Amino acid sequence: MKSAVETLNPTRVRLSIEVPFEELKDSLDAAYKKINQQVTVKGFRKGKIPARVIDQRFGRGAVLEEAVNDALPKFYTDAVNEAELNVLGQPEVDITELKDGETLNFTAEVDVRPTIEIPDYSGIEVEVDAVEVTEEDIDKAVEQLRERFASTSPVERAAEDGDVVTIDLEAKVDGEVLEDGVAEGVSYTIGSGELLDGIDDAVKGLEAGGEATFGSELKGGSAAGKEAEVTVKVSQVAARELPELDDDFAQLASEFDTLEELRADSRKRLENMKQYDQATQAQERVLEKLLELVEVPVPEKLLEDEINTRKHNLEHHQLGQMGLDLEKYLEIQGKTVEEFDAETKEAAVKGIKTQFVLDELVSKEKLNVNQEELTEHLMRRAASSGMSPDQFAQAVVQNNQVQLLVGEVARGKALALVVESSTVKDTNGVLVDLDDEEDESDSAEQTEETPAAAEAAEEAPEAAAEDKNEA
Repeated sequence: MKSAVETLNPTRVRLSIEVPFEELKDSLDAAYKKINQQVTVKGFRKGKIPARVIDQRFGRGAVLEEAVNDALPKFYTDAVNEAELNVLGQPEVDITELKDGETLNFTAEVDVRPTIEIPDYSGIEVEVDAVEVTEEDIDKAVEQLRERFASTSPVERAAEDGDVVTIDLEAKVDGEVLEDGVAEGVSYTIGSGELLDGIDDAVKGLEAGGEATFGSELKGGSAAGKEAEVTVKVSQVAARELPELDDDFAQLASEFDTLEELRADSRKRLENMKQYDQATQAQERVLEKLLELVEVPVPEKLLEDEINTRKHNLEHHQLGQMGLDLEKYLEIQGKTVEEFDAETKEAAVKGIKTQFVLDELVSKEKLNVNQEELTEHLMRRAASSGMSPDQFAQAVVQNNQVQLLVGEVARGKALALVVESSTVKDTNGVLVDLDDEEDESDSAEQTEETPAAAEAAEEAPEAAAEDKNEA
């Protein structure tokens, strides 16, 4: 076999492959054997039909077609390996010449990973929000905790904002009661916004036994997005009573003896959260700066596939679970189809560039992934997917995605390396050391598990994540 490579552009090549006919012998033998098992010829036992008879009865062309289809993947893979190409996706194969007994010539056009030069990234500088916790922040956190320990007691008066009402609901569309449009004994806090639009105005002023009818667009169910006539009946009105903010409350709601200790703990927790947000912000902004430094050609076919994949996942998975279609989603978001398409393309381009750059960094810096890192990442992915670690691990193995997970961890480590080499200051001009924490293990976890690192590791396009050498 002979092969030559022609570079069509920075992300696509054409392989020209010449195969002497004698190298097709194994595939021809396999073709005759396969046809032998599929056909019946009078006078011959199944599987014992001579090759000359198959040629006469079914045509030599059928045998050649079967043999070529069997041989192409091997010769293509051999040519890819010989040229040391890092290919993406499936090739477009064209048989240019097939002479029986002489030669097989074909071409294969395929996308390849572009050559990327990683510049010195140690000069990257970014600014992030300062970690500042105010007394108002602490007041809000304590008040939210107080809300969780609120009690209710029935009252004999009209419902007001903040009251908890027990209600029955019946929804009609075009005068017909929906099968899934009836609910009884629903507990609802007026003003929470957790049910239908318009329900707050409908129930306010009603006493137990009162009812009202209002129009509302359904958010979910069989008639999601449709305008419905909703009847609400109030069976009970209960007032919410908040506990006093004192030491007794601190003992009720926490492990602390005093309100002062509870507030001190709230401050610490808020600081940790803001440090986490700060680390996330640092990673996002460092990644943006890094991508600006690197010229990354994007394969057109890969980009097209990634855009289609993102749209499919949104429409058939995310929106489907919410009972929405794309048209309704865009209406809620206040976006046009053109704006949505532009944003999807921009996100797809960023995802592809991110993977290419971080993968190149993994190679350049010779970053490895150990078993402990892989296990921790698997645990996090399992938690985010709602599966148990065992279930997630089994799915990964069954779908041959272990190397994908290894790549995700490696890309996360590459991004962390760039962040460590960058200068990060907060809005007060103070140098931020993302590793400077009291508990070093918590700091490491905080750096590796932020959404920016997860996105860089996991959101890379599926087509780019797997290099495929099969025709």
